[in-house]
Amino acid sequence: MSPIATHLVALPHGITLHCRTAGAPGRPVLVFLHGFPEAAFVWDDLLAHFARPEHGGYRCVAPDLRGYGHSSAPADVSAYRAKHLVQDITALIDVETAANPTPGQLAALVAHDWGGAVAWNLAALQPERLRRLAIVNAPHPGALLRELQHSPAQQAASAYMNFLVRPDAEALLAENDYARLWPFFTGDWGAGEQGWLTPEVKQQYRDLWSRGLSGGLNYYRASPLRPTTAGDSGTANVSLPPELLRVHRPTLVVWGERDRALLPGLLDGLDAWVPDLRIERVPEASHWIVHEQPERVRTLLEGFLSGA
Repeated sequence: MSPIATHLVALPHGITLHCRTAGAPGRPVLVFLHGFPEAAFVWDDLLAHFARPEHGGYRCVAPDLRGYGHSSAPADVSAYRAKHLVQDITALIDVETAANPTPGQLAALVAHDWGGAVAWNLAALQPERLRRLAIVNAPHPGALLRELQHSPAQQAASAYMNFLVRPDAEALLAENDYARLWPFFTGDWGAGEQGWLTPEVKQQYRDLWSRGLSGGLNYYRASPLRPTTAGDSGTANVSLPPELLRVHRPTLVVWGERDRALLPGLLDGLDAWVPDLRIERVPEASHWIVHEQPERVRTLLEGFLSGA
C-alpha cells in the first residue's frame, strides 16, 4: 500500500488545511471529504488503495476540514457557512492540481456526511472543478430541506441537530470520556455495536476531539437546515435557489439504509436534481458504511471511477 504523508496547505484566503495524501503530484487527483465527528484519517485505506498504479495511480488528498484537527478553526460561527467551506476546497483543488494537464479539475470528489454537504454545493456551483462526484450518506440539500419541512420521521431523526447547536454542546459532549459522542457510532447514527471501533481507533478519535469540538459543531450552528422547534425556526422559512440544487456531473450515491439519522426518503426524487445519477443502496449498512463495509465502498468507487 502507498504510504500516507501529512502536510499543511496554506490557502490564499488565510485558511490552512492539514492534509493526508498518497500518490504522486501530477497524477489525476481524488479529494476525500470527511464529516462529523471525524477527520481525514478515516480515508487512509482508500487513499493508499487508489494511489497504487493498479488502482488508478491517483494523487489522493484528504483534508481535515476547516475547524477540525490541525486545520484552521475560526471562532466565528459565520465562518462555517457553505460559501466559505466551498472556498476552502476549491482553493485546495487549485493547489493539488497545479501540475496536472487539467489544472483546477479533479478526477473525482468523494465525500461523506458534512463533507458531502460541501461536495454537493461545490458540484452544483462549480461543476468545472470535478469530472465525477461520489457521495456516501450525505443528503442533497434540496432533499434535506424537503424532508425537514414535510417528513415527521426525518424531523424526529434529525432532532439531534438541535442539541448540537446548544451553546453548551462542547462541554456536554466532552464529559465522561465523550460519553455522549460514542453513541453517534453505535446509537442514533449507527447500527449497534461496531467491530471497527477498536481501542486503537477510539484513541484516534479521542486525540482528535481533545483538540476541540467547536469547529465541527459550528457547521450545524451556521446552517439553517435543522428541524423547527419552539425556539428555533430551523427550515420553516428556508428556500434554496435552483442553481444550488442541480448537479450536472456523473454522480454516485452510496447509502447505508440502516442510517438512523438520515432516512432513505432523502433519496426520493434525487434524479430530478442530478440527471446522471447512480444510487447504490446497502440495506445492511449504517451511516458508517465506510468503516463497516470498506471493501464494498472501495469496489463501488472503483467501478464508478472506471466508468463501469
